[in-house]
Amino acid sequence: MKTPILSDYLLQHFDKQSPGPSNQQLYRLLRKAILDRVLQVDARLPSSRDLARELATCRNTVLYAYDQLRAEGYIEGRSGSGTFVTDTAPQEGALNQTPMSHAPLGAQVAPILSRRGQELVAHAGAAAQQWGPFVPGVPDVVQFPHQTWSRIQKKVWRRPSPDSLTYAQGGGYLPLRVALADYLKVARCIDCSPEQVVITTGIHQSIDLCMRLLSDPGDLAWVEDPCYWGTRNLLRASGLNIRPVPVDAEGMCPGPADFAAVPRFIFLTPSHQYPLGMVMSLARRRLLLEYASRNDCWIIEDDYDSEFRYNGRPLAPLQGLDSAERVIYLGTFSKTLYPGLRVGYLVLPRALVRSFVTGVNELHRAGTIQTQATLAEFITEGFFTSHIRRMRTTYARRLGLLQQLINKRFDPSVVQTIGSDAGLHLVLQLPDYCNDQELAAKATHAGVAVRPLSLYYHDATRSAQGLLLGYACVHESQIAPAFEVLARHIEHELWNKPAPLSRNDAEYRASRNKAVL
Repeated sequence: MKTPILSDYLLQHFDKQSPGPSNQQLYRLLRKAILDRVLQVDARLPSSRDLARELATCRNTVLYAYDQLRAEGYIEGRSGSGTFVTDTAPQEGALNQTPMSHAPLGAQVAPILSRRGQELVAHAGAAAQQWGPFVPGVPDVVQFPHQTWSRIQKKVWRRPSPDSLTYAQGGGYLPLRVALADYLKVARCIDCSPEQVVITTGIHQSIDLCMRLLSDPGDLAWVEDPCYWGTRNLLRASGLNIRPVPVDAEGMCPGPADFAAVPRFIFLTPSHQYPLGMVMSLARRRLLLEYASRNDCWIIEDDYDSEFRYNGRPLAPLQGLDSAERVIYLGTFSKTLYPGLRVGYLVLPRALVRSFVTGVNELHRAGTIQTQATLAEFITEGFFTSHIRRMRTTYARRLGLLQQLINKRFDPSVVQTIGSDAGLHLVLQLPDYCNDQELAAKATHAGVAVRPLSLYYHDATRSAQGLLLGYACVHESQIAPAFEVLARHIEHELWNKPAPLSRNDAEYRASRNKAVL
């Protein structure tokens, strides 16, 4: 027995030449016919043989589609009668219990995102380009010792234990936590036991974990101004009130009005302020530690790239001075190894360890034990410190080359560099009359991905103008050509303003005009 409406519908849409399995195509067409009411409730479907013959396809194709529809409840077989469409519509009156919107068709009644989601998306700072000149904050992943890592990884994967392939417990792979505690004691003067180290996927997850476990919406947080955009956005998303505290040559510089409003958190990058690069003085460190101790504040210390200091030894972090255990220390391997590794860690005060271990297991179902095992052996065998020493030399050489180009091209009274003795980037400070966001957009379009300094400030009206230039991921042979592209964009910006350009401004203009003529 044929169903004329169904036959016409299937003959019109079923195409055996289309890519993909025919059985799935037929299943989707039949399901659509039922949902669109081409087939009404209790409509009888053709037998599998009849439908296969009508569509000139094999019977197994039809049987697959019928079986899938029957399993999902769209059709049912009735003994001795055939296969029929079932009634899948909501029960009568169920929707009447819910108030209906009377807005015009297509009108947006309410925002799709929550207020928290809107804040997060509106202030998103992640750039689309994460590699190339002069992307800031990215190490040279080409120089990573891939063969050594691969050898260790193969060894780890040769006979993995069942525990290493399931969810992680206890704050991460214990040998990695032991290796990290040993490394931090020697390299960063951090006093901690392996139990105080909790493995995360990076700085963002570490901060998110702190916010979820230690804050309530409406709590106050001090942040450096300017500061890392990711920190500020995570705080917004957590519903915290942000108080930007300006920085000076000694780091975060709170005033009487700041001290009067006691924060729940104080976020700091004391060893190398991000993005400006100054080092927090010992007096300022002791002041903030004493204030946190007296007022039960938590200091979140982000020690994001302190291994790369080119003048003298890396400076000891706040955590090493913290006798009251108010500092939560954040570290990551994104800058020292490669960002895609997605391994970071927290060093916690002892009173927080148990709760954070429970929190990371409950919220994130931690894993990646095999990766952590590889990293643990990479550290204990000495490859990590060797890689740091080698890359410190490489980055210092690239920094020096870039500084030479800047000093040769621009007058330091107009364009100057700051924060250039550590880290993976320097800041090219521009006159206030420049528009660093427009300049960065033009440079990025030309293939040189710099970041505007003004975006790191909480209040755009009080921001400084400048560009962040990451030199770590640019090979020496690419630095000069990339800088030439950037310099011409900077010069164009400066030429259109009433200010001097460079030491050779007049000669450069004359040669340029002569070339044009």
